[in-house]
This record gives sequence, C-alpha cells and structure tokens, in this order.
Amino acid sequence: MKSSELIYDWNQKRSASLRFPSRVLMNDETLRDGMQSPSVRDPAIEEKIEILHLMEALGINSANLGLPGAGPRTVKAVEALAREIVREKMQMRANCAARTHENDIRPIAGIVQRTGLNIEAATFIGSSPIRRYTENWTEDFLLQTTEKAVKYAISLGLDVMYVTEDTTRCDPEMVKRLYSAAISCGARAIVICDTAGHATPFGAFALVEFVLREVVKPSGEKIRADWHGHSDRGLAVANSLAALMAGADCVHACAIGVGERSGNTQMDQMLVNLKLMGVAPWAEQDLSGLKHYCQAVSQATGIPIPVNYPVVGEDAFRTATGVHAAAVIKALRKNDAELADAVYSGVPSNLFGSEQIIDIGPMSGKSNVLYWLERHQFPAREEVVERIYQRAKASDHTLTEAEILECIQ
Repeated sequence: MKSSELIYDWNQKRSASLRFPSRVLMNDETLRDGMQSPSVRDPAIEEKIEILHLMEALGINSANLGLPGAGPRTVKAVEALAREIVREKMQMRANCAARTHENDIRPIAGIVQRTGLNIEAATFIGSSPIRRYTENWTEDFLLQTTEKAVKYAISLGLDVMYVTEDTTRCDPEMVKRLYSAAISCGARAIVICDTAGHATPFGAFALVEFVLREVVKPSGEKIRADWHGHSDRGLAVANSLAALMAGADCVHACAIGVGERSGNTQMDQMLVNLKLMGVAPWAEQDLSGLKHYCQAVSQATGIPIPVNYPVVGEDAFRTATGVHAAAVIKALRKNDAELADAVYSGVPSNLFGSEQIIDIGPMSGKSNVLYWLERHQFPAREEVVERIYQRAKASDHTLTEAEILECIQ
C-alpha cells in the first residue's frame, strides 16, 4: 500500500478559487540581495560561478547577478557570471539590480554589450509614505524618477523589471500610479516587495490581487508580476505562496534565506513546498541537488545552516527518540522506504537527496541500538546492546559514533 493512501491530506481541501498560476517561476537573489546581509562574506567569482551552476541544475528560472552600480568589483563578478551563462548555454535568464538612476543602469547595458547576454534591469525605488516622508520625496518626484529611469533603460535596449520597495506599506493610489507609469514607459515586469518583512499571508494576497486587478489588467499589456519578500516576521515562505495564489507569476528568493536583517524568502523551502504541492514545473523537477546548493552557499558566504533547518539541516531527517525511531524501523522492516520516509516526516527525504537517520541518545529505546548495530554491521550481542543503552541513558546528548564504538569494543 502506498503511503499516500494512508494519509488524509487536509492541504487539498483549499477553496477551488485558490490556485497557483499554470507555471510558477523562481528568481534567485542569492548573489545580489543575499549579499546585503552584514554577516556574509562576498564569495569569490569562482564560488559564484559554482553556485550559478547549482541554480541551473535545480531548474531555477532566473538569477539576479548583482548590482553593477556598486562598483568595479561587482561589475567584474557580474560580467564573469554573464559570460559563464553564455559560454555554457544555460537556460537561466539573468537580471541585475539598479537604482532608478542612469549611473546604475548604464553599467548593465555595458555588460550586455560586452557579453551578448540579455540582462533585465531591475530598477528599484522606495514607495511607501514612511519612506517618502523620511527622504522628503514628493509623489511627483517619484513618478518623474520612475519615468526617466525606465525610458533610459529602454533606450539602451534593456528589458525592464520595475521594483517598488516597501510596497506592502504603500498606499493604494501610489501603488497604482507608480506601476502604471512604469508600464506606460515600457516596463514589462513589476515586482511587489515586502522589503521590511511587514506582510502577513492575508496582506500579501490582498496586495497582489489589487495590483493585478487595478494595474496589470487595465494596462492591456502582458506583464509579469513578481513577489519579493523578507523574513522579519517569519512569514516569507507563507507570504510567497499566498502571493502565488493571488496570481503572482514569480517569486524572488535566496538559498537558506540569506539576506539583510532576518533574510529573504528561502529558495530551498519554496522549491520543497512547490514540489510537494505538485505545482508545475516543480512537481517534475529533480531536486536531489538541493542540499549541495545550500551547502555551497553556506560555505561560500560563511552563513551556517542551523541543524534544525528544514530539509537540508543535519537534523532534518534524523531522530534519536525511541517512539519515533521505532515507528521508522517498523516501516523499514516492511521493506517500504516510502513508508519509512512518511511515518514521522512531512517531507520525503529521498526526493531531496537525503535519507532517514536513526541515532542513539537519552530519549532512545533499545530498538535504536539494535537498528544502529545492524546498519553498521555489528553483531547485536545482548551485553553490547545493554552497554550502549545504559551509556545513552546516562548521557546528556546523542552519542557520537566514537562513543558507541567504545561501548562495542
């Protein structure tokens, strides 16, 4: 019997009116917005190229290569990444961030000319009343700046992705005016941003629905609507899924959620959820390399992966609890790996390049010990089992392999 036949899935009981776009796109911001974390180490170009290939292997649709307006170091890295995409004939599309200023937009056009790669210009500007008040910006200033930047980028032959920062705290009228102005000047993608991590899923849904109804549809143009979120309230993935259900086409995210403050939407967690929810094209995408991608970003940036991090953390599929381990072991005894994957886990480890691990600790039963010995091809002699079991019960931590081997010897 399949494990799916043994699970009643309430996740499938959502309203028929709530559905995802026919094809969900993912834009990887790891090498741009992810680098804004004050704790990251800016990876070497070789490391960035490796990460780019891992993105491609996961089927990620596009990547932000950086903000060339930041200076020569970034220009050099972005150009190297662009050349790699061209040389390796990657399927991934590319974009670069830019303030709505000619000095930021011009370097992108230069890289396009030198590499031959079409790079979308992600021109961004603050939008919310709190930002306008702080900066002493008038509404007319924002509109004029938007129009000038988009027209300039278009004049250089660039595709434009127009980004309003802090959209989730912006008044409806300004949201409409800014996006409408950008679209009328030639932008064919807009990005709705939860820059300060303010949104809840209800707010994300309402905002995206509003933008599509009041801006995109009346424009009469084919416009891609993206969602860009942050994790300040721990809701980045939930907000991104809500945005997609409201009709957004694409989500921006970073590996292991790297980014400023509490970080960006977690790319890995988005891919896991889209796959498990059967959303195209992720339902059929091979994500066995997901852990490698996350580990490469962690190593290159110096940002550690917490042990309890979903799916790719060291403890994600690991248990030392007796009751849990016993159930997994019973499933394995039935020669049913799928059952063992599902009995105490909401995520099938085998889909993401991992497996269920049973260890021995103070909360373990003897079944943990017996399974560990069998798995490591040691005879389960009664005195050895008892010695390991008592050592675990007296310990304040899960036993290391060295500690278990001491008991065996």
